Amino acid sequence: MVQEKLLLRALRGERTERPPIWLMRQAGRYLPEYHVTRAAAGGMLELCNSPDHAVEVTLQPIRRFGLDGAILFADLPQLAAALGQTLDYVEGEGPTLSPPIRCAEDIDRHLSAERLHENLAPIYETVRRLTVELPADVTLIGYAGAPWTIATYMVEGRSGGATDHAIIRQWALSDPDSFQPLIDLLTQSVIAFLDRQIQCGAEAVQLFESWAGLLPEPFFRRWCIEPVAAITAALKARHPDVPLIAFPRAAGLLYEAYVAEVAADCIGLDTTVPLAWAARRIQGEGRCIQGNLDPQLLVAGGPALAAETDRILRAATGGPFVFNLGHGIPKTTPPDHVGALVAQVQAWRG
Repeated sequence: MVQEKLLLRALRGERTERPPIWLMRQAGRYLPEYHVTRAAAGGMLELCNSPDHAVEVTLQPIRRFGLDGAILFADLPQLAAALGQTLDYVEGEGPTLSPPIRCAEDIDRHLSAERLHENLAPIYETVRRLTVELPADVTLIGYAGAPWTIATYMVEGRSGGATDHAIIRQWALSDPDSFQPLIDLLTQSVIAFLDRQIQCGAEAVQLFESWAGLLPEPFFRRWCIEPVAAITAALKARHPDVPLIAFPRAAGLLYEAYVAEVAADCIGLDTTVPLAWAARRIQGEGRCIQGNLDPQLLVAGGPALAAETDRILRAATGGPFVFNLGHGIPKTTPPDHVGALVAQVQAWRG
């Protein structure tokens, strides 16, 4: 009898003999082979929309490090582009979306889910090919941005790090009823997007709420908790055996409400979340936690990295646990540091 993949066992609530490990942004700019592939594709937009190149980039960290999970290589704003905005990548600025969505009339004028799957077809083909190309013991993770996070791109017209998000916050907080249709459209689109990824072979999926920390409590509940709870419920109804990871980065004390109301199989932890709380509150209910090494320690490497990795392993392996970062790998990360981290985690027997 073939044993189920290690990562899937942990995500489904099993305390495994060692924690599985994968890393957010594990395929990307810190790897020299990534830059070769991106140049061959002709740029970021072409890379994301070329299954040949996207498959290659997804496989690169698996070949190098023997990670337990491979996350589909795509980019969060591709869903916004599939709904009708024009996506471009400006050197030094990251993704831009035009025209920006700034009012209810813009939603009706510029956005439609009518061609959603047609526009996202290259991503689905990448998933199908990865099911064949990945090693048999590696779990394929699909993903999408959560509705609030995708909306930040769509309204601001640029990537999160390049803006203070004043435009979207003023709209969402001052006129929530006119903003609601955008979240509703995104919620249904994310359900359809992840459902199709699962149909094509994704074995688990993650929802990235990268900008959860922008919202005060009542709006956090409306724009972060309620849409993700709806997405989780819909996907669980269709695919009850496919684990879902929800990652509300920078939610702070609102993690408590998020955990209570979002029925995800695994909760991703940012670097600020105390592991003792997560072990008691999340693992204590038989749910998996994922995280939460500070990415800058991965850049630093050496004794500091080893010591913090050991602390996390000791604190989190009493229940179902997936080792990961508290955010994505920085582009300045030496690949050797990633190799050392993976070796330490995979050698752990707690």
